[in-house]
Amino acid sequence: MFQNKKHIFFDLDHTLWDFDKNSQAAFDTIFKSHVFPFSTDDFLEHYIPRNQYYWKLYQGNKVSHDDLRYYRLKDVFDTLQVAVSKETILQLAEQYILHLPNSNHLFDGTIEILDYLQPNYNLHIITNGFHFVQDKKLKNSNIEHYFKTITNSEMAGEKKPHPTIFDYALTNAAAQKEESIMIGDSWEADILGAIDFGMEAIYFNPDEKASDNSVTQINHLLQLKNYL
Repeated sequence: MFQNKKHIFFDLDHTLWDFDKNSQAAFDTIFKSHVFPFSTDDFLEHYIPRNQYYWKLYQGNKVSHDDLRYYRLKDVFDTLQVAVSKETILQLAEQYILHLPNSNHLFDGTIEILDYLQPNYNLHIITNGFHFVQDKKLKNSNIEHYFKTITNSEMAGEKKPHPTIFDYALTNAAAQKEESIMIGDSWEADILGAIDFGMEAIYFNPDEKASDNSVTQINHLLQLKNYL
């Protein structure tokens, strides 16, 4: 189906690297040194959707990097009706970024599919995450060596779905659009971003969210073997 492909561009968070599981590990560590009237599970129930909400705003340049880090935490404390000072929230935000990349939970099938693809394709990463955090995630989860290039939004000067980051990534990889494909979990950033840029895409949709059926989608990474 996807013939003549030479380059595969993966998103990282929520596609290969299991952001939610690793977030839980980070907050478990952080909350051991704080006394809050809630469990990590209670916190994550609200944090996960707020984090996704602010990342969408950040991708659309509607909030800053600092606002993303601050308000995704503040909103949760407000929802849980726990009074926490701004100073404490900022400290927690820093601790979270420090601990987050130390965990290495990957989506089921990540290593197997990278081993399967690497002999026949050049593999790359395109991420909106911040370089110092993403680099640690790749190293600590022992998948950095699979990728020829790693493009982040700081390098490109724009975030997915902006065409500039895709153009930067392809130039960095010495790749052409017609020989490249994007695989990611974000319909707006990864899939529509790639398609609008002129690249084909495969939607990683483990939660089976409603989507446009005209775009190839998978709910497990090993299903890529059916297409590549």
